[in-house]
Amino acid sequence: MISDTLLRAARRMVFAVATAFAVGIVAVPSFVTPTVASDGPPSVADLAERLLGAVVNISTSQTVKGTEGPGAVPMPQLPEGSPFQDFFDDFFKNRGGDKGGAAQKVQSLGSGFVIDAEQGIVVTNNHVIADADDIEVNFSDGVTLKATLVGTDTKTDVAVLKVDPKGHKLTAVKFGDSTTMRVGDWVMAIGNPFGLGGTVTVGIVSARNRDINSGPYDDFIQTDAAINRGNSGGPLFNAAGEVIGINTAIISPSGGSIGIGFSIPSQLAAGVVDQLRQYGETRRGWLGVRIQPVTDDIAESLGMATAKGALVAGVIKGGPVDNGTVQAGDVIIKFDGKDIHEMRDLPRVVAESPVGKAVDVVIVRKGVEQTVKVTLGRLEDGEKLASGENGNTDQDKGGKATPPVSTASVLGMTVGELNDQTRQKFGIAADVSGVVVTDVAKDSPAAERGIQPGEVITEIAQESVGTPKDVMDRIGALKEQGRKNALLMLASKTGELRFVTIRMD
Repeated sequence: MISDTLLRAARRMVFAVATAFAVGIVAVPSFVTPTVASDGPPSVADLAERLLGAVVNISTSQTVKGTEGPGAVPMPQLPEGSPFQDFFDDFFKNRGGDKGGAAQKVQSLGSGFVIDAEQGIVVTNNHVIADADDIEVNFSDGVTLKATLVGTDTKTDVAVLKVDPKGHKLTAVKFGDSTTMRVGDWVMAIGNPFGLGGTVTVGIVSARNRDINSGPYDDFIQTDAAINRGNSGGPLFNAAGEVIGINTAIISPSGGSIGIGFSIPSQLAAGVVDQLRQYGETRRGWLGVRIQPVTDDIAESLGMATAKGALVAGVIKGGPVDNGTVQAGDVIIKFDGKDIHEMRDLPRVVAESPVGKAVDVVIVRKGVEQTVKVTLGRLEDGEKLASGENGNTDQDKGGKATPPVSTASVLGMTVGELNDQTRQKFGIAADVSGVVVTDVAKDSPAAERGIQPGEVITEIAQESVGTPKDVMDRIGALKEQGRKNALLMLASKTGELRFVTIRMD
């Protein structure tokens, strides 16, 4: 028997439903099971299944100094990116101090992908295999092959490995064109996050042309596809299954993915891989200049309408343009048909150019745009020159060898070596020493202080200078110290001295 309370509740419910039907709030119910609309994105299962076989795990081992004492407990071998790694690093590695102990094997894991099944060529990141004693490539079906190192490039963080193609049936993928990728395009990452094995994540291109200060050719693709430690060296695919990036870095306070990952674009990586396969090393084009950004102030002083391009701050002694083709103070706005919008564009396009190629370079010199023809040298030869193999042992404060410059542009002045030629040109006395001012830009800080071509800089901030490189290094050091002005001691053609203060903002 139904109680009065339940009966009244039932009546209220029936009344409410009837009212809802009457005003059209709800539809007439049906006993037919409703069909769920499939409005989500299409599945990527077929694409992932096709690509997984080409993506590999890279495992390396390295012999390192262990903890001190015969009774020391060896550190557990953890996959790179394990959440316990920091704890074990602190406990095992730091407790032995600097005394060291027995050597032991440590392992790390990363990712890679096969690009040539016939030759057994695998691509990964340089930092995945750096300093490794042994490298193994693990395939998705459980097969493991020993790998040999073909070549590495630290500037782009790319490494090429080789496995025996007869040891396993390989599946390869190919590079696509990263320049066609747009912000918002779908991408897929496959890799070995935290040592878990083949893992697929999907996202979009979040941004392009990212500079994260990891190297001289930064031009990363940013993606929100989940990339974690262990994904390094793995591929970033487009919707067609082509590799348009090599996953390399993440930004994360926690060490895990927060949706900000970076990939080397295939446009850059493919050329490096080809050179490493062919030569075992890179062979990049070299212009032989030191450059700096073009600020609004610099653009105005050089008579440019807008701040763009790369300012030639110095010409490398013995380099491809140490013949006056390009001069300190020039602004390079186009190289081999490619616009140079900002300073960091130039090193990348030069490095991608073949050694020995004759290219047209558009410069702005004293407010006038002109085109010069330059034959490129080889960057690696320039680095040998800088490292002292050709007699130069100068090093900057970071320990990196830097080549001398024959001319330099600083504070609106072009300065050069004081030699017999410049002494004769400007009529400078034999007993005057220092660095000669060969040109002064109109409306520059130097012009405001009345500095004239033919004057000689003998000291900067009470330190003697003898080469254009000395001038550049001294001005750079003052800027790093936060100084706003530089005190110069100048000598006239006859040796009369005067002090001048020049602003450096």
